[in-house]
Amino acid sequence: MSKQLPYVVVVDDEWVIAETLAAILNKSGFSAAAFTDPLKALESAGIKPPTLLISDVMMPQLSGVELAIQMKALCPDCKVLLFSGQAQTADLLRSARNEGHDFDLLAKPVHPSDLLRKIREQDST
Repeated sequence: MSKQLPYVVVVDDEWVIAETLAAILNKSGFSAAAFTDPLKALESAGIKPPTLLISDVMMPQLSGVELAIQMKALCPDCKVLLFSGQAQTADLLRSARNEGHDFDLLAKPVHPSDLLRKIREQDST
């Protein structure tokens, strides 16, 4: 029986970013799915729970922080890595921390080697 690959859900409202990150992960030993709609990503997690959520913070419908909180409620073992290129992200993260949620953040644009290093760091915790 083959070893199950870590399943990663990548969410960004820009399709090119979500798809590119998923492709990088798929070529790096992960099974990754790309989503532009955070609600669809949540729906898919009910069918196939991810081991890791990678999400942009600033998105329409649901922020990455809100998505992460809901994903953790649905899949408690799912790790979370957020990324953003916008300043108001700090306020959202601070608010989440005040509610007991602590998420790692990468700045956009994220270099593939930085992303993979951060995922491996999370994997070892």
